[in-house]
Amino acid sequence: MQLYNDILFTENRLYLEALAQQYPTVRAAAAEIINLQAILDLPKGTEHFISDIHGEHEAFRHILNNASGAIREKVDMLFGNALSANERAELATLIYYPAAKLKAIRENAADLTAWYRAVLPRLLQLCHLVASKYTRSKVRKSLPAEYAYILEELLTVQNATDPNKAAYYENILTSIIDLGQAERFVTALTDTIKRLIVDRLHIVGDIFDRGTRPDVVLDDLIAYHGVDVQWGNHDILWMGAASGSRTCIANALNNAFSYGNLDTIEVGYGISLRPLALFAADVYGHKDVSCFMPKSTGGASPYDANAPRLVACMHKAIAVILFKLEGCIIRRHPEFHMDDRLLLDKIDYRAGTVCIDGETYSLRDCDFPTIDPNDPYRLTPAEEQVMEQLKTAFRRSEKLQKHVDFLFSKGGLYKCCNQNLLFHGCIPMNADGSLMDFEIDGHLLHGRALLDALERITRRGYYAPWNSSEQLRGKDYMWFLWCGRHSPLFGRSRICTFERLLVDAPKVHAEPRNAYYNLYNDEKACLRILDEFGLCSPHSHIINGHMPVQKKKGESPIKAGGRLIVIDGGFCRAYQEKTGTAGYTLVYNSYGMRIIAHEPFGGVANAVAGNKDILSTAVVFDVMENRIRVAQTDDGERIREQIDGLTMLLFAYQSGFLKESGK
Repeated sequence: MQLYNDILFTENRLYLEALAQQYPTVRAAAAEIINLQAILDLPKGTEHFISDIHGEHEAFRHILNNASGAIREKVDMLFGNALSANERAELATLIYYPAAKLKAIRENAADLTAWYRAVLPRLLQLCHLVASKYTRSKVRKSLPAEYAYILEELLTVQNATDPNKAAYYENILTSIIDLGQAERFVTALTDTIKRLIVDRLHIVGDIFDRGTRPDVVLDDLIAYHGVDVQWGNHDILWMGAASGSRTCIANALNNAFSYGNLDTIEVGYGISLRPLALFAADVYGHKDVSCFMPKSTGGASPYDANAPRLVACMHKAIAVILFKLEGCIIRRHPEFHMDDRLLLDKIDYRAGTVCIDGETYSLRDCDFPTIDPNDPYRLTPAEEQVMEQLKTAFRRSEKLQKHVDFLFSKGGLYKCCNQNLLFHGCIPMNADGSLMDFEIDGHLLHGRALLDALERITRRGYYAPWNSSEQLRGKDYMWFLWCGRHSPLFGRSRICTFERLLVDAPKVHAEPRNAYYNLYNDEKACLRILDEFGLCSPHSHIINGHMPVQKKKGESPIKAGGRLIVIDGGFCRAYQEKTGTAGYTLVYNSYGMRIIAHEPFGGVANAVAGNKDILSTAVVFDVMENRIRVAQTDDGERIREQIDGLTMLLFAYQSGFLKESGK
């Protein structure tokens, strides 16, 4: 009591009065303190980390549904001695894909009622297990509203072994089946299990590009109960495009054409490419476009009737525009130190050569009718018109704007969470292990201060008034984060889009990595980075995406003595032959951390028909001395702050400083 006095109460009057609106009596404040103190002793919730999804929506959804094997682990734990391996696999598949699996059961079950009577208690047991680490209040909020009361009753009883409630329990199950509600209850239970098995989902960057449907992935994330996103370089590119950056739009389209993947543009976001197609056919339709042929056409584009040639024409058109627009940004921002990327003025248009780093190389294609050698970075009026039409289309795509708004509201360049540091690319470093400085507004910044400054500038590119200087600058910085020299999201000294398209010399295709990617094997370097972000626990880790782990070459995702974990998901099928895996995910529960290596996903139809899961191998690499409680987490810190405030309120009531109002 003596810790509190009228001076302290007066200094916090507004806060206490606001808190009193929610807890108007001593009893109400005391009850909440007791509740919060109890929560501190519950086990820490499970965190699930995924990165580099790259539009592979089916594989992502499966990993989301099976929680990187956590659901199958619980099924085996509960029913390992009671059910066969096939029965456990069927139960797990039912949880992953209830609608599809229920349809198959309806069509094939000999006795559907008997099947319901068997499966409902199993799902209830499993739901009770995954709910056991949470308060009843939290579980109640996780239940579907229409069946919340009945499900809560069933979960409270759990099974029919209590002689006082056995008949009660059986009557509820019988009524559910007799009233034709069994299928809905099965779905409600499977959804609840998936909601409770993971408390927090972390997406460590790169939702976009390469795969066909990043929009489906984002729809799933928006619907997810608890998620944050650390932006990847491919994400920031699309965020810039949605903000109206013509340079980011051109880059996004260049990526799409490179892989012949137009589904994201046209099907996912309803953005018409007709103006670009007409322009490309007019300017390049009768020219050699062999350098710009897509790696694959994807098979689902309206351009396939004339493709891949028309796609190649569009690719060449947007690539030339891209090189011009990038040149304009580089000239506007000398602080980017990217003059080596100004290549259009290094071309000898008569000789068909280009000078790169002081050496001359032949160009595979030097037919550029829209480039003025005397002013190579100026768009023609026709190119200006095409880009303005595309900018309008990107800005008016309601779905894209919804998705990018989600990325801004739920995301950032990094996140410190439960003594771990999450980011996609790198913390730029010099070869000697020092943090690399960047010039921002006349100041040299590095590490955390650099990322904070870049994130503020980026947000202004989306939220600042349209066409304001802040907004235009923010859009330029989004492009810099995508591919800029040693950008924290790109992590390389240069991007060689021009060379890879037009110069047949592997020597100039190299994109040297930042020194971080050598130093991240060094525990001292990782500890230096963690200290920069105020993380000093013996169990602090860097959780990193971006660079695929080369399992075929013996590379491990666990680096620097376990201080850094690379979880590039390897979802992108284009990488899997090279890496030898479908990538990694990470699970951090109350017992410790484990990284899971995945094999390629065989598709939803295969999973449902054959109860086929993604084959996964888990490696536990950080085991806690004692089980982690909520008190040891960031949530625990916030709860203690709430307890402190409520305790002050309680004493303010008892001292007479505030009057109870709820009696």
